[in-house]
Amino acid sequence: MSLGLVFSLFTFLFIAAITPGPNNMLLTSSTANYGFRRSVPLLLGIMLGMQSILYLSAFGVAALLLLYPALHIGMKIVGSIYLLWLAWKTATASYSPLKTESTVAKNIKWYQGGLLQFLNPKAWMMGLGAVGSYSLPGELFTQSIIIMSIAVVMVNLVAGVIWMAGGVFIGHFLRSRRAWFIFNIVMGLLTAACVLLIWLE
Repeated sequence: MSLGLVFSLFTFLFIAAITPGPNNMLLTSSTANYGFRRSVPLLLGIMLGMQSILYLSAFGVAALLLLYPALHIGMKIVGSIYLLWLAWKTATASYSPLKTESTVAKNIKWYQGGLLQFLNPKAWMMGLGAVGSYSLPGELFTQSIIIMSIAVVMVNLVAGVIWMAGGVFIGHFLRSRRAWFIFNIVMGLLTAACVLLIWLE
């Protein structure tokens, strides 16, 4: 894979990863509410889910979505319901002063972040777009998928940490019960708004 193609791949993936969406809203909300350290498992779950989507796209399972549009509609419906549930969970989180060293956390779990990717059409389009546009034919196919896999890990890590850093900054303002509730309601509404983005794609 040429350097020009690698640069183009990284640019495409980074733009897809850094733009606002369900993953970034959840990361920001989780970090603001529970701290950076306790939000790392959520980031890792999202990254694991994205890797799974990439491999499924590369090895043909995702092609079923193109052959059978009804599956895509069904996935959007299930994904929308799941996002609305996450939005409700975020908006109604009970007040608790930010204590990043606490051993008890009611934050969103890593496997929920991973599961979200399978219900997120944006994640599938990212996987399909990368494989369709940047994979190489023949014997170079596997090599190009490995490069894509590394690229997906890197861009998701960088983008995730950027949004989490924003969450840490916001977390400093969540010392009062009023600020906590306002922030969680806003983040819940923004997460719910991501449902519209799913249907506009």
